[in-house]
Amino acid sequence: MGRSGKKRVLLKIGTNTLTKETNQISRGKIEDIGRQISLLNEDYEFVIVSSGAIAVAKQFVKLESNGREINVKQALAAIGQPHLMRIFQENFRELGLLTSQCLLSYADFNREKSKENIVNTINVLIDNHYIPIINENDTVATDEIQFGDNDKLAALTAALIGADLVIIATNTDGIYTKSSIGNDIKSTIEEVRDLKELRNEIADGKSSQGTGGMLSKIEAAEILKNEKIETWIVNGIGDNFMINAMNKQIPFTKILKDQ
Repeated sequence: MGRSGKKRVLLKIGTNTLTKETNQISRGKIEDIGRQISLLNEDYEFVIVSSGAIAVAKQFVKLESNGREINVKQALAAIGQPHLMRIFQENFRELGLLTSQCLLSYADFNREKSKENIVNTINVLIDNHYIPIINENDTVATDEIQFGDNDKLAALTAALIGADLVIIATNTDGIYTKSSIGNDIKSTIEEVRDLKELRNEIADGKSSQGTGGMLSKIEAAEILKNEKIETWIVNGIGDNFMINAMNKQIPFTKILKDQ
């Protein structure tokens, strides 16, 4: 629970959601997210962990490689991050929402002083009605590029700031049963208590634009479950995905917190 008495939600948006599975960031999708936050504002406060900086840069830049591919990705992230923030800022501002940028690295979570600073900064931003938009500081760290599309970063941040709920927006209707993966009609696992059983159900593989897959989402959910935070894995491609999930109007996977 946030200090305002509102439920604190951390929304993690993957690259495939932001691009709506194309090669370009969708301004319409960012507007949809802002519109939902506006409608939920009375009862919920939001922190966003957003991927997509590399995808933004790829829209208009082709870099020459001077060696390792990871360096090119870091450079693309450096070019794309301010553009991504500008798109958020412009679309959210039209809805009366204020945005702020927080760049974090995994090393920050290993230092007590850094953790304290993160919590204090995010609380001050939220108290003053600024929505923190978090990404990994890709120019100094490669964990997000290598680990899994910010899923772990979202989980660590949510645990640190005392989120009540984490919504991971992806491009599937949650996690499907393994037996239905090859079928035309995929069956969503709607509620999960035992993550060991869930690991047996997932198909391995990463998404086309992002670096994550269902395994990284389950690993994030394990961190959150231990912190007694509920995780929802929701298809973020359609409009109103958070509101529809809250109203049980779309299938999604809910990973229940430990009691």
